Amino acid sequence: MTRSNHPVLPAAFANDPTFATWAKGYGVICHEPLTVERIAELLDRHAKDPTQQRAWLERLIAADRLSCMGMWLVAHMTYARRVRLDGEPLAPEDFKSNPEGHTGGALNMVPAYVGYLAANAMSEQTRSWLMGQGHCVAAIDALNVMVDNMGPAHTERYALDDAGLTRLVKDFYRCAVDPDGFPISPLGSHINAHTAGGTGEGGYLGFAGLQYVHMPLPDQHLVAFLSDGAFEEQRGSDWASRWWRAEDSGPVVPVMIANGRRIDQRTTMSQSGGTKWFEDHLVLNGFTPLTIDGRDPAAFIWAILTAEAELANQAEQVLAGRGRYPLRLPYVIAETVKGFGFPGAGTNAAHNLPLGGNPSADAVARTAFNEGTRALHVPEEELRAAITALNNHAESGRTRERDHPLADPNPDLPILPELPGWRLGEAVSPMAAIDEAFVALVDANPNLRVRVGNPDEMRSNRLNHTLDRLQHRVTEPEEGVAEALDGAVITALNEEAVISAALANKHGLNLVASYEAFAVKMLGAMRQDIIFARHCREANRPPGWISLPVLVSSHTWENGKNEQSHQDPTLCEAWLGEMDDMAPTLFPVDAPSAVAALLALYVSRGRIAVMVVPKNPVPVTLNAEQATRLAEDGLLCLRHDESPQLQLFAVGSYQLLEMEQARARLTRAGVATSLFIIQAPGQLREARDEGEAAAVLSQCRLSTLVPEVSARVFLSHCRPEPLSGVLRPLDTGVHSRFLGYRNRGGTLDTFGMLFANRATWAHVLEAASEVAGLDLDALLSTAERDALAGEGDPEVLRYT
Repeated sequence: MTRSNHPVLPAAFANDPTFATWAKGYGVICHEPLTVERIAELLDRHAKDPTQQRAWLERLIAADRLSCMGMWLVAHMTYARRVRLDGEPLAPEDFKSNPEGHTGGALNMVPAYVGYLAANAMSEQTRSWLMGQGHCVAAIDALNVMVDNMGPAHTERYALDDAGLTRLVKDFYRCAVDPDGFPISPLGSHINAHTAGGTGEGGYLGFAGLQYVHMPLPDQHLVAFLSDGAFEEQRGSDWASRWWRAEDSGPVVPVMIANGRRIDQRTTMSQSGGTKWFEDHLVLNGFTPLTIDGRDPAAFIWAILTAEAELANQAEQVLAGRGRYPLRLPYVIAETVKGFGFPGAGTNAAHNLPLGGNPSADAVARTAFNEGTRALHVPEEELRAAITALNNHAESGRTRERDHPLADPNPDLPILPELPGWRLGEAVSPMAAIDEAFVALVDANPNLRVRVGNPDEMRSNRLNHTLDRLQHRVTEPEEGVAEALDGAVITALNEEAVISAALANKHGLNLVASYEAFAVKMLGAMRQDIIFARHCREANRPPGWISLPVLVSSHTWENGKNEQSHQDPTLCEAWLGEMDDMAPTLFPVDAPSAVAALLALYVSRGRIAVMVVPKNPVPVTLNAEQATRLAEDGLLCLRHDESPQLQLFAVGSYQLLEMEQARARLTRAGVATSLFIIQAPGQLREARDEGEAAAVLSQCRLSTLVPEVSARVFLSHCRPEPLSGVLRPLDTGVHSRFLGYRNRGGTLDTFGMLFANRATWAHVLEAASEVAGLDLDALLSTAERDALAGEGDPEVLRYT
């Protein structure tokens, strides 16, 4: 790893005994010549005053000691059920019978997080942090306990003494649940709501690399810990330097922990040429690589402070007119060995259980554990002195790391614009209506940073005003095209990248729009975010960010021309499975209902909604008052009958058109029929826990809105099977039928799609005849019945 030989130290440090004490390292921490040189230069630049210089040197020594004990405690969290701060060897009964832990990665994260803490102490500024490899949480939790940087749940249970640390290691991977089904332990296998300063679980590798560049506001600083495995998992982080602008973003320092191993083999990067290959890759993609010794906390200190200084210098050049975007974003590569600091380092076993045996029953493994931890152990008096040296929050007036700026975003809710008006029966694109409303919302809230995530074809999805107002963010705007250096629309043919831009902007106002079929690629990122948000709420940390609508348009029923690959309602079906208090799934039917649903979402917090919205013009069916009630209840009786024989339920705009046609036929035949719009199916479900119960309609309210009638037909935008489960409170059994997408498609128009999936008005009448005992011959002509039976021309069922 060494990149320099025998550096020449500045004269001020060449014979300094404190500097020499640090340079020798402590325990397993050894400082490469290059790191020593870099730190000396850093001190020479930033610590001119002897008092400040002495404080920096003491913090360097403190970082070594804290790193050793952080690794010491991580090893105990995996294997031990008892902790002894005096460092005495553990006996067989002191070990867990079933050890667990992503030990190697957590060991690698210890010097990185210590470097972050020490950089904050030295610069007297608390930065935000993000860790993509959430399975390395043991490093964060262990160090947070040591430096007393804990949230309420950890503070109640853990402390820097034998009893408190013993409870910590016992709680790690403790899988017990309380009577309500919640974990007893506030520790998780990944970052969770109790991890002090945690912003996301990090369980789905790669999303942190897509999000970090969009996170901080101009006055916020962020250090993002990433992994070489995550780089392999999710591409798109290469574009980070293209998105960063000093005018609306704070400094970011990406730090890759490059340990060269996945779970059971080397990373592809390692096989392709390792760090040198990655350095070349970064340069080609507009970064400045800073390669450091990832085993040394001092190297991380140097990297964080140097990267920020380099980025600030470049930004100053651009703002002064002497530079241009994109900047060469500094990118730290921390070379290390998987599991450094403990036996088994560098092996496949280091990923989880590096000893290769269980110390509770294996004498060889037990000896290896005791010898490994002895090399890391720091006497308690020295450890406490190190902690004091780094915990300078009070004297510097800075916040604790648990309270960093990105840990608890809580922007003001936006001021809502006036709702536009439309004439009943007027053909209006609901997406175009949203477009108009969103631009008005942006203009009314200039204090909120805006991000629009756009995979492709924003104009095709009818967001023309939004694009013209906000423009694509590019580095070289093309004349005559809606592009700008400071554009707020993040466009890339990568759904994960654009949803991440919106998910990351938690201090601002966001919108995402996509073709329905391809939006399903966003699901993993969306689900990770909403799960973490819900857990935060359960931990009395309710998320304060403004809710995010994900618009899926060019959807299944209006994308027939593009073959069945473009006809896929999977995302809305999957989202219906999430908890409705945090993850509503909405099917507005016209312009007023689409705009009302959108604006209602923007005055809520911590929710991600999937909104299935037509882009083609459809008739305005609702007035403003009806649209508002539909947004509140998720259900609206559109056509009421005092004594209905049959009830029809439409979920989706094109489905409502078919249901209107079916009801007209039924009415002419003298069949009393009520017609309902279901915009939010999840609001009608049986609540699965207390949190969701607060968001769904009570049984009393539902029975008031939907009088009891046995015969019911449901026509859905999505597949009928998942919808029937959600709508079980309305399912009357043999007297209910659910119609919808049946996995049929091709190069078809909307009518062709409806007919192929047995979802036209005529198929509704067929289902109605079955559940209500009606005479189908009285409802359909001979030609229509033949078409329905597959024996005639389907075109007779088409209507305008």
